[in-house]
Amino acid sequence: MIITSASLSLEVFLTEPETKPRREYIEGKVQQKPMPKTRHSRLQSKLSTLINAVAEPPKIAYAFPELRCTFGNRSLVPDIAVLRWSNIPFNRQGEPLDDIVTAPDWHIEILSPGQSANKVSSNILHSLRFGAELAWLIDPDDRSVLVFQPKQEPLFCAGNDRILTLKNIDLPICGEDIFSWLKM
Repeated sequence: MIITSASLSLEVFLTEPETKPRREYIEGKVQQKPMPKTRHSRLQSKLSTLINAVAEPPKIAYAFPELRCTFGNRSLVPDIAVLRWSNIPFNRQGEPLDDIVTAPDWHIEILSPGQSANKVSSNILHSLRFGAELAWLIDPDDRSVLVFQPKQEPLFCAGNDRILTLKNIDLPICGEDIFSWLKM
């Protein structure tokens, strides 16, 4: 769903209360993300937990589900935004600041039923243009993951293809691993 307002600026959008499902600001237009369904939520939770189990203890990175990232005239809410530890802004008490004004280092999206892969890919490409090192587009329906890197062709991963992760995160994972989480 697109909500258009000719007078809405990014600054005004950012002062509005958060909604559920989240809304994103994309070059003057406000778009509501689809409400996550069960499979989407399960994959998001399991993947965030796995990344954090590997990357948080050595302070390499942290996976934040549904974290708003504002940069390049867009305010996006990736399903999972992974930030390198050195890119997480902290206050004096060592707590992370609320506002992230950079692209995530690793942008992960999980397609929901009826969601446009092209629109989601547009946000991924925007993140890559503004500094993301890696992005995944996970499609639960066809059990595949598209892996994006700056200035490279996307890689199609399915089955037991090993999926590239953010550098320094030792996470040997393939599509079969990810989609096995759908079985409970």
